[in-house]
Amino acid sequence: MIWAVNELVSDVEEITGKKLNVVSTNKISQNGIYIGQASSSLFQSKNIQKELANQWEKFYIKKEEKNLIIAGSDVRGTVFAIFEVAERLGVSPWKWWADVNPIAKKELVLQLPLRGIIEKPSVQYRGIFLNDEDWGLQPWAAKTFEPETGDIGPKTYEKIFQLLLRLKANTIWPAMHPCTKGFFTINGNKEIAEKYHMIIGSSHAEPMLRNNVDEWKKNYGDYNYFTNSAQVNKYWQDRLDEIKSANNEVVMTLGMRGVHDSKMEGAKNVEESISMVGKIIGIQREMLSNTFKKPLNEIPQVFVPYKEVLELYDNGLKVPDDVTLVWPDDNYGYIRRLSNENEQKRAGGGGVYYHLSYWGRPHDYLWLSTTQPGLIWSEMSKAYQNGAKKMWIVNVGDIKPAEYNVEFFMDLAWNINSIPFDGINKNLEQWVSREFTPAIASELSSVITEYCRLAFIRKPEYMGWSQTEPTTSIKPSDFSKEEMEERIKVYENLVKKIDSLSSFIPNERKDAWFQLVVYPVTAAANMNFKFLYWNLEATVNDETQKEKYHKQASEAYEKIKELTEFYNTKMSSGKWNKMMSMRPRNLPVFDSVAKNLKTKEIDTKINNTIVIQANQFIASKNSENYKWQPINGLGFSNNAMTLFPLDQHYFKKEKAAVSYEFEVPETGNYEVEVHFLPTHSNNFDQEVLIKINENESKSFLINTKDRDTTWKENVLRNSAIVKVPFSVTNPKKQSMTISVNQTGIVLDYISIKRKL
Repeated sequence: MIWAVNELVSDVEEITGKKLNVVSTNKISQNGIYIGQASSSLFQSKNIQKELANQWEKFYIKKEEKNLIIAGSDVRGTVFAIFEVAERLGVSPWKWWADVNPIAKKELVLQLPLRGIIEKPSVQYRGIFLNDEDWGLQPWAAKTFEPETGDIGPKTYEKIFQLLLRLKANTIWPAMHPCTKGFFTINGNKEIAEKYHMIIGSSHAEPMLRNNVDEWKKNYGDYNYFTNSAQVNKYWQDRLDEIKSANNEVVMTLGMRGVHDSKMEGAKNVEESISMVGKIIGIQREMLSNTFKKPLNEIPQVFVPYKEVLELYDNGLKVPDDVTLVWPDDNYGYIRRLSNENEQKRAGGGGVYYHLSYWGRPHDYLWLSTTQPGLIWSEMSKAYQNGAKKMWIVNVGDIKPAEYNVEFFMDLAWNINSIPFDGINKNLEQWVSREFTPAIASELSSVITEYCRLAFIRKPEYMGWSQTEPTTSIKPSDFSKEEMEERIKVYENLVKKIDSLSSFIPNERKDAWFQLVVYPVTAAANMNFKFLYWNLEATVNDETQKEKYHKQASEAYEKIKELTEFYNTKMSSGKWNKMMSMRPRNLPVFDSVAKNLKTKEIDTKINNTIVIQANQFIASKNSENYKWQPINGLGFSNNAMTLFPLDQHYFKKEKAAVSYEFEVPETGNYEVEVHFLPTHSNNFDQEVLIKINENESKSFLINTKDRDTTWKENVLRNSAIVKVPFSVTNPKKQSMTISVNQTGIVLDYISIKRKL
């Protein structure tokens, strides 16, 4: 806590040039800022103790007479209160991690509501997973920031923990790739976690706080519980003994998978896996009870049914009632499963493991952070309303360049009501105002919103239309020539807008401006230019024009190189050298492009596609108190529609529906494409009925199961598409009604095309 007090003193001094005196006291005697835990003698005469007693991370900030009272129910609650004050004074949580340097002011004003601020977290365990760190965080730590350790060590973790506390987070799943030594094997790591009261957990592939990739040695034999259980048990028990002798807060991950992100070794089938994992969980819990001499319900434990483990759970694997079920997304931002009505009654509660960065099939997105905030809001709000209130962990890759999305996620985890469904743009404007200047809040938030929307249609990492695991070569785009030209134009406008806004940025924030705005937007634009011009090269026969397109594609690649070089070596005087790679995993999409010698036939007909955004309905039919509402900043349309409230519910009698009207220019055969977000349901049974004019309704199931070809297509384009052909004999107003069988279905937009 003393560290946080000194940080506040430093924050104020950096802004005003004046240093506050810090003294230790046990009573309020003169005007000042009084900071402490509610249980301290400092606040004995106050009703603060009553307000904060026996609470988890709750805090109280209030002006009382001529004093400012900052109190917390525990250490972290007090620290969060301190940083709430700092942020309200204009200090960014990213002051170190994104160089959002203080701007000098003569005086500081703290705006507080009359009743003060009393807050406590919506979610108990809120944290990040450092992952896929091979091309950013690890080389930066090892070679730039902490060369004395040559790895992600205590000096790096100290900065990470300071950031997390400023974001009101409390949990770390440490980095664990083969390039990084295990967290507990580096001297000082667990001690720095203790100093900052950081709770240590571990990922779905690392039960019992063991980094198998680094710590399971070859001479231990196979990591196979069927054939080597005694060695595995000793391996786990050794870590528990180490934890017992330390003073770290921990959350234990239970179960067993392979050494890394793979299925458990030794099982011949699902039934054997279920039986063995159930047995392992029982043995792990016995170890915990015997080691820590506590009731099991007082030892935080989680079970993460990730990938193949979800199949085990769905097929009958029993998880003890006091263990938290942490549901993963599908690695692309769509939560795979949520607690049902019975699971929501579990003593251990529920949680979510979410991705803002991912390595794996169908394609990585490790380079830029482009997840739409609206998608984060939609999925995490839905999870919360379905009982995920115990733990939220987000895979942040290298932390950079995911700054805004990480903070957005943590804001929701701290206070689920802090950002309403129609307040996502406002949240972004407030962030821009704090990081840069209110003068550009509206314009820059529009740029960032469009940057995310374009990536929602196709992420920069997917622009080569290649895949990985197995890795395939780049291939022609699915975009039409008209779509390619329009996309180029929109990205050019974003880059121009950023250039025009640069003059508004204070000198103190120029480095922050480059890393938070210029690099991601301009690099994404040039990745698009590289592939879009390469594709356009195949649409012309004129050699001069072909050469021009090839030159533009090549220049875009060189621009990305130039931007990345500046990020690493010039920005912030080289502070972030080796943090930014322009080619994580060396996938084909990141290469320069050769001349495109292919010829692509282009449809020269005028595009008469009619597009209707989801929120442009003429009538909506609500059902059983569930109401259709758009989510601000979600989807191709930026206003995708779903049913509120977000709890899981089936419509057994009357289905909820939305209706649309459109006109077509002539008679003939047409096709409607209805675009839904590729969300999931527990039972793979999201069903939509589509009725066009007086035709009979057609029913479609829109969920995918496992990671099949359709799922891959859907997550790469963020769209599950339903196609309905129909004929028009009278070109007047046409009508269409879309009905759904349950909540959780998200309608994005509709397109109508003439079939030739």
